[in-house]
Amino acid sequence: MKRENQKNPESFRDSVATIDESGRRNWIYPTQPFGRFYNYRKYVSYLLLAILFVTPFIRVNGRPLFLFDILEGRFILFGKIFWPQDFFIFGLTMLTLIVLLVLFTVAFGRIFCGWICPQTIFMEMVFRRIEYWLEGSASKIRLRDQAPWNWEKIRIRVSKWVIFFGLSFIISNILLAYIIGTDKLYNIVTAPVSQHLTGFIAMMVFTGVFFFIYLWFREQICIVVCPYGRLQGVMLDRNSIVVAYDYERGEPRGKVSKKETENLGDCIDCHLCVKVCPTGIDIRNGTQMECVNCTACIDACDSIMDKVNRPRGLIRYASEENIAHKKPFRFSARLKAYSVALFALTAMLFFILLSRPDVETRVMRVSGQLYHIQEEEGTISNLFNLHLVNKTFSDIPIEIELLDREGRIEIIGDKDLTVKGESSTQATFFIYLPREQLDRRSTSLKIGIFSEGEQVGTTKTNFLSPVN
Repeated sequence: MKRENQKNPESFRDSVATIDESGRRNWIYPTQPFGRFYNYRKYVSYLLLAILFVTPFIRVNGRPLFLFDILEGRFILFGKIFWPQDFFIFGLTMLTLIVLLVLFTVAFGRIFCGWICPQTIFMEMVFRRIEYWLEGSASKIRLRDQAPWNWEKIRIRVSKWVIFFGLSFIISNILLAYIIGTDKLYNIVTAPVSQHLTGFIAMMVFTGVFFFIYLWFREQICIVVCPYGRLQGVMLDRNSIVVAYDYERGEPRGKVSKKETENLGDCIDCHLCVKVCPTGIDIRNGTQMECVNCTACIDACDSIMDKVNRPRGLIRYASEENIAHKKPFRFSARLKAYSVALFALTAMLFFILLSRPDVETRVMRVSGQLYHIQEEEGTISNLFNLHLVNKTFSDIPIEIELLDREGRIEIIGDKDLTVKGESSTQATFFIYLPREQLDRRSTSLKIGIFSEGEQVGTTKTNFLSPVN
């Protein structure tokens, strides 16, 4: 890349913008961005925030649309309940999402971070906008930080802290609603603190974490904590579309003047793209780990190009191949491979979800028991334990029958097998088979699980008998 105005074009890689030469925090004061991309991001952010805050209160058949009850090992997705036995479904879902994220990163870079990531949305579209509203422009915030404490500074800063803490508390409660449900959350909020002291302490800890992140830690989450920026460097290639500076058009840089400018590029070296960057980088140095593809630099550069009567797009969504060789985006073999993998995983996930039985059944022979011979009736019996898990919200009556053998099943104790909604039950039963059907030590059996005459599941077990 052409960067004639820098003595050492690669020196920016030796440090990050948020840390000075002494190793201390270099506070970033990004200028508030304006422009079409910023407006688009606001619309997307407001939509996602509305979904985040409304979803816990949406109910399907009296149950929440989403619930992630980690303590009880109970999860509800789109009104369907999942238990720890369905963990493989969560694993497959996570793998599918990872492949989807990789696919989008290979194709469009770190677009997730700039447009969808909760950290970016809350920081740039909520807390930062409140900060601009309370304190004014970035330069005013910088001057106020450097100024001694006075009544105005105390008033503005305390107001900001109170609002930030209140928002952090609301966010913590919304996230808690996804874990325990809105009914339990309402009971906790309305009941005395002494009745749920542990939960209250946990809530205040999470509130403090959010308050610390959005008041002080800020962009360090993206630069230091989040591993996605580092993974991005592995996943991107020359065909990935990212927020990029067109160095072929912009270099060499130079200020606009009445003098001869034929040998200068379109970049007037105004540094506005650096001033609006929330992570403090210079996009003209090329794709960097710290870049979250927030498009603030695109809006800033476009506004300057309009003022100097030059075409927009000096900074734009583009690939290295597009800038260097004017090649359009192409669906590479790498993208095709990820797409095939994503399609296969998605198809498998949908198949598993659609074919998942409402009642999960597990039959195991009672340990320490082999078989019993009933000489009078000419049968052999085995003792089994039955474990049933109801994955619905309704009570389900259960009957069990042999599917591939002539014989009978005798349940010990209560013969009424009804599994209550969102719960499990156990039973013990004997299976009796005619001795003439058994010609080997272990015989495979198929057992049908029925509810009101409809088969809802099938399970297999082994039946032990003496060798004739």
